[in-house]
Amino acid sequence: MMRISDTVKHLIIINVIMFIGTIFVGQGVLFYDWFAMHFPKHGAFQPWQIITHMFMHGGADLNNLSLMHIGFNMFALWMFGTPVEQVLGSKKFLFIYISAGLGAVALQVGYYYFDFYSAFSGIADLNMNNDLLSKIISIDASDGAYIKGELLGKQMTPILAEYNFDSNLINEANFKSLFNMNVMARNTMVGASGCIMGIMAAFGMMNPNAELMMIFLPIPIKAKYFIPGIILLDLISGITGQSFFSPSNTAYFAHVGGALTGFLIMWYWKKTQFNKNRWN
Repeated sequence: MMRISDTVKHLIIINVIMFIGTIFVGQGVLFYDWFAMHFPKHGAFQPWQIITHMFMHGGADLNNLSLMHIGFNMFALWMFGTPVEQVLGSKKFLFIYISAGLGAVALQVGYYYFDFYSAFSGIADLNMNNDLLSKIISIDASDGAYIKGELLGKQMTPILAEYNFDSNLINEANFKSLFNMNVMARNTMVGASGCIMGIMAAFGMMNPNAELMMIFLPIPIKAKYFIPGIILLDLISGITGQSFFSPSNTAYFAHVGGALTGFLIMWYWKKTQFNKNRWN
């Protein structure tokens, strides 16, 4: 059995501690609000979430998916992270890990912004000020697993009055756009998946002929085919919304962003610092 490397071990410990905190601190809700990555236009967003979300898994609704999320991620971190750290050393390994997490945020949030501002075009004629719009898109209009337009409308009324905004100016199309913006602004990101995809990309470049297998597809596939294949499926899922092997709420573009960042870092290091046969 492969002996776990030091940085990987510490990262797993931090992730487990954060997972426990999510379960027990404020019934999951408070901890999640503090440390999950919220959409920057949402009132719950804080700058530190850009980093802390990388160590978060699950939420208040702890279930088998939450356990599978952290379980698979920590297994992948051990399996791919240990050999990468053993070759590159802890500093370079951690640089790829955090950079891939940042690349994941950049691409996923960029995608959210694209959708958000596409909906924003539907209310441009209302000329709402930023504070008013921020309060509207931060309204919690959820009822269980669903976000309801009637709840949004009900909570919007006093906010519009507070800002002396004439609610009669909002037609059906405007309200639909506000509803869509509210839904999109509620998107959050948690998990080490983006970081791990960057480490997987590094592993694939270092060990292109290593044979890997999926649990549900026990056929050995070389890393140089397996890892790009996983990334391609994530890209297709992000574009089409069709999930192949991940839950439907997966941040697919975060996976792509993390993998692309890991690849670019390794490509740059190989080109500028290492000869054909050296990686450290």
